[in-house]
Amino acid sequence: MFRPMRRYKQQISDNDCIQILKNEMRGVLAVIGDGDYPYTIPLSFYFSEEDKKIYFHGAGKGHKIDAIKKCDKASFCILNSGVKVEDRIGLNFKSVIVFGRIKILEDREKTLDICKKLSEKFNFGNEYIEDELRKFANVVTVLELTPEQITGKLVNES
Repeated sequence: MFRPMRRYKQQISDNDCIQILKNEMRGVLAVIGDGDYPYTIPLSFYFSEEDKKIYFHGAGKGHKIDAIKKCDKASFCILNSGVKVEDRIGLNFKSVIVFGRIKILEDREKTLDICKKLSEKFNFGNEYIEDELRKFANVVTVLELTPEQITGKLVNES
């Protein structure tokens, strides 16, 4: 169903992909939006090594939520910060693209647990996290992306 990577010699290992998903803070989620146009949203995320799913948090209303309710297909792209290669103009960086199905998480306990883990990823501290959960626990929405394909590659800009 999914295409193989065209530039397969640049493909990175599954383990490298997982490391990027674990360590990077933000990526761009793409869903099918109004009028069947792609709708992309930069988001912070949490990757669960336990269940191999990607989680996002945010408001329970808006373009993104409407799009997900219409079609559960999504892709998510993450770039690491890259490294400068001596004697070259650009950077070498790794990117990961995930294709999968996305849904609104209905389990409130898991929603709050994911929010806490996402906040911990950003090192906000327990006091801040507890305060945010008190304020927004009733209105926060968590999205769960179940990957169907994860690929990554090394990109050389120069």
